[in-house]
Amino acid sequence: MFSVSSNDLMEIFATNKRVAIVGLSNDPMRPSYFAGKYLQNHGFDIVPVNPNYQEILGETCYPDLLSIPGKVDVVDLFQRPDRVMPFVRQAIDISARVVWMQLNIINEEAAKLAVDAGLKVVMDRCMKIEYARLYGGLNYAGVNTRVISAKRPLFVNR
Repeated sequence: MFSVSSNDLMEIFATNKRVAIVGLSNDPMRPSYFAGKYLQNHGFDIVPVNPNYQEILGETCYPDLLSIPGKVDVVDLFQRPDRVMPFVRQAIDISARVVWMQLNIINEEAAKLAVDAGLKVVMDRCMKIEYARLYGGLNYAGVNTRVISAKRPLFVNR
């Protein structure tokens, strides 16, 4: 399994600002939408990749990675492990720098292909969670509520 340190993640976040999110949904209740909106609100240029939509989060949506104009730094995959390989090949073709597979997405073969092509690989982690963990903004619910209180929620008092 490919491991990535916190320092590696901080370097990825500091040097890669254009993120193609494969499988980004237009449904605010989906994890991909929440992660995309969070990254967008924290200075990342997100590029939605989903053939089912024209626009998501105010950004033009593309059917695949090869259709995106300009450079893409990170390819963030919200896809099942068995569907990852074609997107990793496209990430290599567009000279992306990082392939990021979200929580519960592990594909060792695809990761090896990406690493052998010179890309960095992150598997089984969420960009939103890792960014919040490293730079602040993570609490019990996974978001910063911006409320400072000494009172503990009832579910914690037990």
